[in-house]
Amino acid sequence: MRIGTSAVETSGDQALSKLADQLRQAADDGFTSAWMANIFGLEALTSLAVAGSQVPGIELGTAVIPTYPRHPAVLAQQALTAALAVGPGRLQLGIGLSHQIVIENMYGYSFDKPARHMREYLSVLLPLLDGTPANVDGSTLSAHIGLSVPRAGRVPVLLAALAPRMLSLAGEQTDGTVLWMTGPATIRDYVVPALSAAASAAGRPSPRVVCILPVCVTDDPAAARASATQELAIYGQLPSYRAMLDREGAAGPGDVAIAGDEDTVAAQILALADTGVTDFVAAEIARGEDRKRTRDLLKAIIAGKMG
Repeated sequence: MRIGTSAVETSGDQALSKLADQLRQAADDGFTSAWMANIFGLEALTSLAVAGSQVPGIELGTAVIPTYPRHPAVLAQQALTAALAVGPGRLQLGIGLSHQIVIENMYGYSFDKPARHMREYLSVLLPLLDGTPANVDGSTLSAHIGLSVPRAGRVPVLLAALAPRMLSLAGEQTDGTVLWMTGPATIRDYVVPALSAAASAAGRPSPRVVCILPVCVTDDPAAARASATQELAIYGQLPSYRAMLDREGAAGPGDVAIAGDEDTVAAQILALADTGVTDFVAAEIARGEDRKRTRDLLKAIIAGKMG
């Protein structure tokens, strides 16, 4: 199981320099990957292209880019350009539906038939990423276009998939899934079986399972969980994440956070490999002295000194 980290939101006119510093530190600390959300701050692909081009080696992923606001041909063009900036084999394109409250209330798009939208979206995106023109007339989108962007190797696509139809789609057509707010029992008993069965039926390789969870090494795990529940409260309310928390028997985001002393946190992280997780990505939520303890523990796991 590979160990990655989440890029922390940066602000100010030096935001991209700060992001490059984060990526450089993550690479120096031995993380195999760094993943950046695309919400309302820096645009993820542009940011990873700029900052990632300054930091060699480490894999760079979006977790995730909402599909509705960007035509799949535009996203393919952006992803191929970003991949050219950072070099072959480094960019992982994580995409997802986002949420009805975001797509309808904020962007003004219809969130009707989301699974059909994603199937049609992939029918345009995937060929274009592979260098083949797309000719699609769907009920949610259409495209008759080819791209001439130079290619720096293949750009894998990972689908944020939680509902059954989305998991099937991820297994059938993409390289795997990116998970958030999804606990170990849910991954083991629900996500991985559905994803793997779909991939096997489609004759595809075993899918990648990227699990992102909050992490804090601390002597006060109850306080860390309470803080996570408060700061990440919105994720306990959005329907798709709420469904995953309910499957896990978790009251809120803090209940799926990995918190405790070094041995406790290491054991919980390493146990994820047995659930089918291929990549654990730490969303480091610690503050003060616990921030260094958390990073030191993750470095020890990467170095094989724990477990």
